[in-house]
Amino acid sequence: MKLEKVTTKPGRRYHDACGAAHGLDLVGERWALLVVRELMMGPRRFGDLRKDLCGLSANVLTQRLEGLEAAGVVRRRKLPPPASVQVYELTDWGYEIEPVFLVLGRWAARSPAHDPTLPISAVSIMLSFKTMFDAGRAGKAAMALGFIFDDESFQVTVSEGRLQAQRGQIAGADVTVTTRPPLLAAAVYGKVPLSTLAADMTIDGDQGVFERFIDFFRLPEKATESVALARFGNT
Repeated sequence: MKLEKVTTKPGRRYHDACGAAHGLDLVGERWALLVVRELMMGPRRFGDLRKDLCGLSANVLTQRLEGLEAAGVVRRRKLPPPASVQVYELTDWGYEIEPVFLVLGRWAARSPAHDPTLPISAVSIMLSFKTMFDAGRAGKAAMALGFIFDDESFQVTVSEGRLQAQRGQIAGADVTVTTRPPLLAAAVYGKVPLSTLAADMTIDGDQGVFERFIDFFRLPEKATESVALARFGNT
């Protein structure tokens, strides 16, 4: 794959041979990495990206997509009929950033300033499952779960100590959960009782499978108090 020269503003580049510095040249602009996140589970339309990135204007989204496309991270294509709409998707190379994204997410979750109650997108919580999955807790569990959020569906499977998540509905899932992403986060990471969420969460199938699935996840311990005071005590 031949990459075009990245067209970032001269003053915004690091001019540093370090690979991490160049990585920030590519995805370090505000919102850029979150645009990449939203494409991690397949192509998205412009409107879908904007809907799931709260606070991002259409103008800035256009700029970020253009920059990521110029860098070879994202490409555009038109879906065949009957859809016939333009979508954005990660290139093969673009998908290679996923492990970095997962490690960054787990590291940042240890920050005392991290607030897990803030808005979260459907793709984000699916990626969080990959990030926070505890294979030791899962043991030899084998299960298939479906998650539906409005017009989006995702499938998650656990088998042989591994978790896989992707867009699309599982046929014959052990359990299917229909809800909103923040409520799913509250159940999985906040350990809010399912009975408390029942008014806004529908569980079809074996609820016991979902309850066991919830136990596979724990947020990491926060950084030490001294770090918290040094970094955030005066903000």
